[in-house]
Amino acid sequence: MTLTAVLILAMGVLFTGAIYLILERTLTRVLLGLVLFTNGTNLLIVLMAGDAGLAPLVRNGVSPDEYFDPLPQALTLTAIVISFATTSFLLAMIYRSWKLARRDEVQADTEDLKVAEQPSFDAEEDAELHEEDSEFITDAEDPNAHYEHATEASPKAPARTQHTDRTHRSTQGDDV
Repeated sequence: MTLTAVLILAMGVLFTGAIYLILERTLTRVLLGLVLFTNGTNLLIVLMAGDAGLAPLVRNGVSPDEYFDPLPQALTLTAIVISFATTSFLLAMIYRSWKLARRDEVQADTEDLKVAEQPSFDAEEDAELHEEDSEFITDAEDPNAHYEHATEASPKAPARTQHTDRTHRSTQGDDV
């Protein structure tokens, strides 16, 4: 195995461990996962840089292909600074969580649980819409005007009546 293949395998292991740790509920494991993720990203940037070359100082008689690209080094330094800042922020959160509750586990949010329990039917995306022949039709002629009233049980929008058209117009202020 070549050195590049070993580094690619190490990068894959770092990313795998990072994803596993980031998906945990404890902030300490999220922090360790973030550290693994940033190290894997730095390794990826260094691998993408290619083989070493000459310093990027222009000299007479040197082909442009022989120089080393300084951009991956700049990206790696930027990634190190960003990961340091993020790690510091997470350490402060862990410390504060430990001081307040003597635990670093993130609790389940009740609002998130309510949203997760809602049905996945979305009237805007899942309603059955009819093909329209013209883009210049009025609301009364539009067969899809009330698609938002479709439900999972009946994905077709209910038929419109003249009474609902007048009510709709009067609430919109169109009858001036």
